Amino acid sequence: MNLQIRAFHTLVEDHLVPSGHDTEAPLRKVAVVALVKNPCAGRHVDDLSEMIDASGMLGEQLAKLATDAMHPYPVQSYGKAGIVGTDGEQEHANALLTTVFAEPLRKALGGGKAWISSYTKVATSGSSIDVPLAHKDALYVRSHYDGMTVTVPHGPLPDEVAVIFCVANRGRLGARVGGLKVDEIKGEDGLV
Repeated sequence: MNLQIRAFHTLVEDHLVPSGHDTEAPLRKVAVVALVKNPCAGRHVDDLSEMIDASGMLGEQLAKLATDAMHPYPVQSYGKAGIVGTDGEQEHANALLTTVFAEPLRKALGGGKAWISSYTKVATSGSSIDVPLAHKDALYVRSHYDGMTVTVPHGPLPDEVAVIFCVANRGRLGARVGGLKVDEIKGEDGLV
C-alpha cells in the first residue's frame, strides 16, 4: 500500500527563557504533520497490517522535516498523535503510529530508548490535539513531561488522517519538581 499524502505542515514554537531564570537554550517545540488519505475511510477493515507496513515511509519523511526544523538544536523529547477524519475510526490513526512508523524517527534522532507517548482521536477538520512529550531516552525525566497543542489547518478531511510527530530540544522552562536529571540517564534501557 502506498499512502497518498495531500499536504505536510511544520509548526515551530520558540519559547524564550525569562530573564532571571536558567541560562539554558530557549525551548523549541516542532510539530510536523502529514495529511494522509485514509484507505479505510467509510468501511470497517479487520486487518490494518497494510497501513502499519506503509507507515515506515511516512516516519522517514516526518523525521526529516522535524530534524530540519529543530536545527541547530538536538532533540531531547518526542511524542506522536493522530487525528482521524469523521469517516474513519480512531484505530486508523493508531495503525499509522506503531513501531514501524517510530523506528525511522528514532534513527533520525540518533536513538530514542523510551517509548513514544501518543494520543489519537476522531475529529472534524481544523480540530486541535494535545501531543504529549517525554524524554526520548528515559521516561522518568520529569522536566521533559510537556506537550504541544497542534491545530491542523484544512484537515483532516473526513477521509483523511492527520499524522503528527512532535519534538523538543529541552525540558520545560523553569522545570523544578525534581526527579531524574538528563545527565543521570544511564544504561541501555535509559534507566538508572
